[in-house]
Amino acid sequence: MRYDYDVIVAGGGVAGCAAAISAAREGKSVLLIEKTLLLGGLGTIGLINFFVPMCNGRGKNIVKGMCLEFVELSKKYGWSFVPDEWKDGEPEKATTVRNVCRYSPNMFALALTEAVIGEGVMLLYDSVVTEAVTENGVVRRVRVTNKTGDEWYEAKMFIDATGDADLCKYAGAPFVDGENFYTYIAYEATLESCEKAVKEKSIGHIYNWINGGKATLYGKFHPEGMKKYAGTTGEEVTEYVVKNQMELLNSLRGQDPDSRDVAVLPTMPQFRTTRHIKGMYTLKADDAYRHFDDSVCLINDFDRRDYLYEVPLRCLITETYKNLLAVGRAASAEGYAWDVLRVIPPAILTGQAAGIAASRAIDEGRAIQDVDISGLQRALEEKNVLIHMTRELMPEERM
Repeated sequence: MRYDYDVIVAGGGVAGCAAAISAAREGKSVLLIEKTLLLGGLGTIGLINFFVPMCNGRGKNIVKGMCLEFVELSKKYGWSFVPDEWKDGEPEKATTVRNVCRYSPNMFALALTEAVIGEGVMLLYDSVVTEAVTENGVVRRVRVTNKTGDEWYEAKMFIDATGDADLCKYAGAPFVDGENFYTYIAYEATLESCEKAVKEKSIGHIYNWINGGKATLYGKFHPEGMKKYAGTTGEEVTEYVVKNQMELLNSLRGQDPDSRDVAVLPTMPQFRTTRHIKGMYTLKADDAYRHFDDSVCLINDFDRRDYLYEVPLRCLITETYKNLLAVGRAASAEGYAWDVLRVIPPAILTGQAAGIAASRAIDEGRAIQDVDISGLQRALEEKNVLIHMTRELMPEERM
């Protein structure tokens, strides 16, 4: 069976949702394929329910556009924690307090589903892309496996938001494997946390993060002698998850079972950097403050104040695949720049940019490499996306 869409998005994390919604708002028929039963990816079922800093560390938002729309979605139906300085939006006075947001992952997932179907996106849950057919640099169709069996879906443009560049791999596009430290996060509720939730009158306080593997972003506490995980084979994913689950269980043995409960376990492996495309350009850590003529969004370093990056469209596409883009964790970046690009706020912006870029390429009858970049940038700016750095956003030493 064959179904024809304008745009097919593989992967329903925040980047995939942003891509699907953006393309639908451009009047395109869109299919969003998600392998689980909830949208949001690491930001929901992965329990990394945290919009990392979206500002420059001086009180100015950098990551805007659909990211701010998704922040509001995350707060719409559930609990949320936002610094006082940012509760009413961008503060009038400069502040070193960063603009972050914690939220209920499950309520955000439901809000994303409402948003996606509200835009007319066709959503397929419990479905996995298992093959792609490519002819002369054009992806023609993908095979989707679910309860129905195997079905083929055709589209004019394809966006890989799987987080692992799976679609790109199946299409034969070049990719790079990454490495992951030993990390596992779950939610615990205790009698003490319940008391705090009552005292603070906010149900969000009921949860504490607890760990199996405790490695940090920079590898601290990664067990000595343990390999780093690529996370790109079924066997390795299973090994990683089982080890972490057993480590978590062992840490809970002997505790009073009536005093606590593991409230939520992640239902996806919490890998951050498994695989990304080898794009026309690979973003690097020393690209901070570098200007790119084909930038499609401006992002900030979530860990260091004042570090800003323009993200070129070339990070989302390859040299030869004319109708294929990769967003979120699968976009082309290396080293620390991959960490900067892969987190929730930039992932949303790359998804938004890809959805609009794919739509404009269809309208223009062009390959994605040849899309009118100035027109694309204007379209994104109209949607409150910062494209290039301006003097007021830069520290004096960078001017």
